[in-house]
Amino acid sequence: MISFIRKLGPGLLFAGAAIGVSHLVQSTRAGADFGYALLWALFVIHLFKYPFFQFAPRYTTATGENLIQGYQRLGKPLLWAYFFLTITTMFTIQAAVTLVTAGLASYLFGIAISVKIWTVIIIIISGLILIKGRYGFLDKLMKVIVVVLTLTSLTAVIVAFTHTTNSFSLEQVIPTETASLAFLIAFLGWMPAPLDVSVWQSLWTNEKQKQLHNTFSTKQSIFDFNVGYVGTILTGVLFMSLGVLAMYHSGEHFSPKAGVFAGQLINMYTKHLGSFTGILVAIAAFTTMFSTTITTLDASPRVMSETSEYLFGQNIFSKYWLWLSVLGVGTILIVLFYVSNMGLMVKIATIVSFITAPFYAIANLILVSGKNMPEKWRPGLFLKIWSVLGILFLISFSVWYLITLI
Repeated sequence: MISFIRKLGPGLLFAGAAIGVSHLVQSTRAGADFGYALLWALFVIHLFKYPFFQFAPRYTTATGENLIQGYQRLGKPLLWAYFFLTITTMFTIQAAVTLVTAGLASYLFGIAISVKIWTVIIIIISGLILIKGRYGFLDKLMKVIVVVLTLTSLTAVIVAFTHTTNSFSLEQVIPTETASLAFLIAFLGWMPAPLDVSVWQSLWTNEKQKQLHNTFSTKQSIFDFNVGYVGTILTGVLFMSLGVLAMYHSGEHFSPKAGVFAGQLINMYTKHLGSFTGILVAIAAFTTMFSTTITTLDASPRVMSETSEYLFGQNIFSKYWLWLSVLGVGTILIVLFYVSNMGLMVKIATIVSFITAPFYAIANLILVSGKNMPEKWRPGLFLKIWSVLGILFLISFSVWYLITLI
């Protein structure tokens, strides 16, 4: 059993990165505003994104290369495209997750300082932890966090279901109004995570192989990923249920301000579990978002430093600490001077992530189907058809959204 738990890692890091804004914010808001009407969207997006996330550990363990090295094989133009996509999205992603974390910190610790100042504090603390601990710290922390959050959320939903007098419907709908459609695209964009997280997953898989002296097999890596992926589905349903049970038809709506939203989120738990659980739940929610903040703060500099090494050679631009500093400072500047509305920040980040998803989907499919991939681990006909349908779904929804805007 201990050996089994020890070999879990990248999949839980994926879950840790995913179970953040998409679940605490988007899934809960979906339940509060639409009831269970968007439950179909949660399952469909998990279904269609699955192959492209799974291709990351599959490719990395089968070839010994991460996805960035794979993109390099496909040509520098593709690597340049990845570089620019990452540098244009990493600041909004980091700002979005850190703002939510700061809101929870403000509510939990009760210290009379603004959410913006909390953001600065969290970025600095996270950066210091990463400089000292890196992958080993994240690997151990996530195993605890994912279990704590899942058990806490499951308990809250069970108690809420047994005590609620509200009625709800399982009728599914596809939004047609512009505002509702924008929310749907944002919901799909980060559920369970942006597709560029597949690149992070491949680098974490590399680190796990080093940690286990290359005994982390392809079969084990796929199983490890599946454990994390199922966890994101379960947690998404749980948070949507909490939104339904606590706020649907209540006349209340979640605030776009990080501090107010955090209070509403925690009160949603305590309403059904009792005030004695308030601190426990607040700690669980904050720890989850803090871990997401650290995970994203680690992943973007990690991929940017490696990508820069292939594009510019080994120089200052290939240094992890440089990109960590750039991302930290950039995030702080965005939060301090450009964005005071958490809802807007989350919406921008999630929509951009969804629109760029087809790029990663196509690139990952090409890689695992190429000559560099051992024939044994190339996707079969069923998985290829599944992947093509996923790409068509991602492209179709993106085009639909862009047409609706026009």
